[in-house]
Amino acid sequence: MIGRPSASAPLTGAQREASDPRASAWVEASAGTGKTQVLTARVLRLLLGGTAPSRILCLTFTKAAAAEMATRLARRLGDWTVAEDDVLADEIAELTGAVPDGLLLGRARRLFARVLDAPGGMRIMTIHAFCQSVLRRFPLEAGVAPHFTVLDEAMADELMAEARDAVLRAEASMPALGDPLARIAAWVDEDGFAELMGGLAKERGRLGRALEAHGGIEGLAAAIRARHGVAGVKDEAELLAAACAEGAFDRAALEAAAQALLAGGKSDTKCGRAIADFLAATGAERVALIDSHVGAFLTEKWTIRARLATVAVEKNRPGTTAALAVEAERLHALCRRRQALAVAEASEAIARLGAVMLAEYERLKRAAAALDYDDLVHRTNVLLAGTGPAWVLFKLDEGLDHILIDEAQDTNPEQWQVVAALAEEFFAGEQEVARTVFAVGDPKQSIFSFQRADPRAFDDMRRHFAARVRRARGEWRDVALDVSFRSTAPVLALVDAVFNEAPAGDGVVLPGHRLRHGVERRGEAGLAELWPAAVPLADEEVPAWAPPTTRAGLDQPRTRLAGTIAQRIADWIRDRKPLEPRGRPIRPGDIMVLVRRRNAFVDELVRALKERGIAVAGVDRMVLTGQIAVMDLMALGDTLLLPEDDLTLATVLKSPLIGLDEDALFRLAHGRAGTLFAALNARAASDPDGAEAAAAASLGGWLARADFVTPYRLFAEVLGADQGRLRLLRRLGHDAADPIDEFLAAALKYEREHAPSLQGFLAWMRAGAAEIKRDLDQTGRDEVRIMTVHGAKGLQAPIVILPDTMQTPSRLPTMLWAEDDAPVWTPRAAMADEVAGAIRDAARTAQEHEYRRLLYVALTRAEDGVCVTGWQGKREPPGGNWYDLVRAGAERIAIPAIDLPGTRAEGWDGAGLRLESAQSVPPRPRRPDEAAAAAGAALPGWA
Repeated sequence: MIGRPSASAPLTGAQREASDPRASAWVEASAGTGKTQVLTARVLRLLLGGTAPSRILCLTFTKAAAAEMATRLARRLGDWTVAEDDVLADEIAELTGAVPDGLLLGRARRLFARVLDAPGGMRIMTIHAFCQSVLRRFPLEAGVAPHFTVLDEAMADELMAEARDAVLRAEASMPALGDPLARIAAWVDEDGFAELMGGLAKERGRLGRALEAHGGIEGLAAAIRARHGVAGVKDEAELLAAACAEGAFDRAALEAAAQALLAGGKSDTKCGRAIADFLAATGAERVALIDSHVGAFLTEKWTIRARLATVAVEKNRPGTTAALAVEAERLHALCRRRQALAVAEASEAIARLGAVMLAEYERLKRAAAALDYDDLVHRTNVLLAGTGPAWVLFKLDEGLDHILIDEAQDTNPEQWQVVAALAEEFFAGEQEVARTVFAVGDPKQSIFSFQRADPRAFDDMRRHFAARVRRARGEWRDVALDVSFRSTAPVLALVDAVFNEAPAGDGVVLPGHRLRHGVERRGEAGLAELWPAAVPLADEEVPAWAPPTTRAGLDQPRTRLAGTIAQRIADWIRDRKPLEPRGRPIRPGDIMVLVRRRNAFVDELVRALKERGIAVAGVDRMVLTGQIAVMDLMALGDTLLLPEDDLTLATVLKSPLIGLDEDALFRLAHGRAGTLFAALNARAASDPDGAEAAAAASLGGWLARADFVTPYRLFAEVLGADQGRLRLLRRLGHDAADPIDEFLAAALKYEREHAPSLQGFLAWMRAGAAEIKRDLDQTGRDEVRIMTVHGAKGLQAPIVILPDTMQTPSRLPTMLWAEDDAPVWTPRAAMADEVAGAIRDAARTAQEHEYRRLLYVALTRAEDGVCVTGWQGKREPPGGNWYDLVRAGAERIAIPAIDLPGTRAEGWDGAGLRLESAQSVPPRPRRPDEAAAAAGAALPGWA
């Protein structure tokens, strides 16, 4: 009979309190404390209480989270329909805290059908999907085309690039762009300009909001100048002319001071001459001498000189230093205004260029009847705000009683506006039915600032809704979940030890608070290890005329670390090291390697694991055009467009698609009179049975088809009927399957949006450099996973290894944004005025805080064990890096360990540390995936 196959662990007191559907609740849930379980439990309790499925709205951060929650609900409700009465009664009693009667049991059994019959099903969706559904329902009221399409990020970037190119081509006919472009071109080179335009395109939504808030570009430009204190200044020439005008300074005092300096020593005489020349000049000549005049008072960094005159000069002419100090202060203020004006002009130039690009981008979107993700949220906000028709909000409000927000710490301010507007009438006056708002999140895990997530908004919205609920005399609950169901005691002890001390806790733990994770998995074996870090070895001096018979630079720290980690994993699997909490040996699928960035180390670790025969899933994200299989297919396309390109043709002939070896290619190419293609055809004619003839036949067939079929059709035939996929997989392994499939999907996508041509498709692929995300958690294969911490958010693994821990964020974007979303651009760091400097300091602090929150997320992905290590470059690692933060915490609770990788070897730094707990309870029951894997392992060979 059905027991509890889909039920989660029993609810704790705090979880049951948070899931109570009668109260609005704000839940701060630490990592692994069961927030998805609480969300699911609350929805189940709402349904059991008689709430119609259509009157519940669950907003999640990702589509994967929405699918996960929908799956849990469907499985749970499906089990309820067939469960025995006593089993179902026990489960509902555990869920609600009360013994159910027969009426409630009957209602529970009917919920599955009720949810299936609900129009549109349960509304569990991302905020963007919800906004899209609202705009679909009220397109005319929102001012959008009823048949609008939604641009994904790649399509939006492509359209923005098209808008940028159109604007730059039309620059000659747009006088308003001449000055901004000239200013930008004077400050950045070609690469810098491309980076700047990319950043502007990425933040197009922000610029659009700033333009709207200030009434257009002129209002935004005025606001930028006002922020930097140069509102009444036209340009630097006007500023300097005013500073050099008679009456702007004390001429008599400066003349006296100049004479005193001219009678002094060498340095005094130089400054005195600069001042005297400045005073003697007039008009434009004086403006031209302002820099030399400033040099007499200020350093190159525009700070007042420590000594404006020597002691002898002051002694001979008392009061000289005082007169010079007055002018120095004036010039210092002038230079600060010059700095402010330079930043204001740079920011204004960016804003003006961005405004024109944005207008062209909007035109292109309107022509295509398309909206991007920012548009979905913005248009919905406008629709729900006071400017939209009042009856729209009324229609939405009458069909909604409960709002649940998942991952609330990652909801940005514009998305919160949508939620606040939806809930506006929830707490207005007396309500016949209790209407609630529920949010669950963890500011410690806010790591998506590039999507404008701000952990401060979590507390701001908590206060907003708490005030609204209490004003309406509703029940409000602040609930903290801090008992981890995921990690063992050593892992949680390490996390607490790391983040309860500065600086690791800055930006993670609120000032004056202590981090404490409760342990649910008591008595289970756990492990937290800090391995020594790989450091550079002393460079061996090579004799000046030594023959180049050996490769240098192979013993880099990151290469050595990749090999050590791979060997450690191989030893675990070869020796069948037990994973005691699960009662079985460690498998490759138990291991997750988390890095901060996708860099060369990832490739070296993948290579090292494959060399040792360890199944590895590769990386979680890949640039499609950088995959070998895709490069081979694109090279084939280039050859079909231009067979006379010898190098590309040679690449295709050597690729798995043709398969000639080095010797065959050498015989074909060496000593040829014409092109390689001509040589191939000649060899095919002379030897019809040779490999060259087969290659020529394949290329000839593809050439004959290239001009008559679409790119997708062409490559589908190459990969299918002509067995190209089989050849690629045979040589490159199953890792090439995903890139091949994505390449074909890209070809289909290109044909939907453009006139299908092979040359256009290849150019589109190279220009877009499409990045694809691979869901390594859903592959079902028993492989080591290598992921970024961002990609692993929401995932977990029995063993987590952190190798990328000794590097910190190295630089800020050149373009930052003020509180009102106006751009702040300082082409050179030295240009930053006080306003820009304060914004840069705030951005740097926010970056450091998120860097530490990222470490919290990384450490808490571990279920049974976590291993931390790192590699050092030629320079000393910057302070505050992850490795130092973890070491500082581990040293307070762990003990030295001498059997860790690299502990006794040259080229490794630091003592190994270990904290572990022994298994004192029976192993945990196997999860369904583990049971399936175990059953699969027992199948006979023929299966």
